[in-house]
Order: sequence, then C-alpha cells, then structure tokens
Amino acid sequence: MNKGKIFKLAKGFRGRAKNCIRIARERVEKALQYSYRDRRNKKRDMRSLWIQRINAGTRQHGVNYGNFMHGLMKENIQLNRKVLSELSMHEPYSFKSLVDISRTAFPGNKHIVFPPKKEGISINV
Repeated sequence: MNKGKIFKLAKGFRGRAKNCIRIARERVEKALQYSYRDRRNKKRDMRSLWIQRINAGTRQHGVNYGNFMHGLMKENIQLNRKVLSELSMHEPYSFKSLVDISRTAFPGNKHIVFPPKKEGISINV
C-alpha cells in the first residue's frame, strides 16, 4: 500500500500511529487483521445471542431450547434462529404457538416443568 492509503486508514489513531509511516503501517496492518477476525466472530456472537433469547423464551413455556428446536425440525418448520429470537421478543403469542407445535411433535416436550416463582421477602415488624 502506498503512503496516502496508509495514512487514510490510520486516520483517528492515537499518537505517532497516525502520522509516522512506519508505525502507521504496523498499526494499520494489525487493525486490518483484527477487522478480518472479528467479522467472523461477530457472526458467532450473534448466533449465540439468538440461541440465548430463544432458550429464555422457550423456558417460560416449560420447554428447553434443544427439545424446542428438535420439535420444530420434526414438524418441518424451517425458521432460522434470528427470526425465532425476534418472535420470542416481539411476538410472544406467535412464539407460544410455535412452542405448542413443537411440544406436540416431540415426546420429550410433554413434561411441562415451569420454573419456580420467586416470592417477595416479607419483613414482619
């Protein structure tokens, strides 16, 4: 890369990394390595976030994530995890119907175990 391109990419860096060519070249190379790596990590992080949201939504209805996804697969419902997480957050009634369909499709979902309710602490004076 030529000098102008390096300095253009190094704009906003701190110290001599923005105006000394040797340091700027090293910093820009490292920054490009980080951006390449993190474009892949971003996909991984988003998928795990979607799975956490789906799991939280299904556990409210007494089913865990694995059994829910297996039930959807058996019913041939092909919604990806991104759409399922959006449904669990913004469309709870639609998501509950999907949980019910999954529950009927997979025998492991029959046992409904709701999480225990947390009761408030009462202080007697």
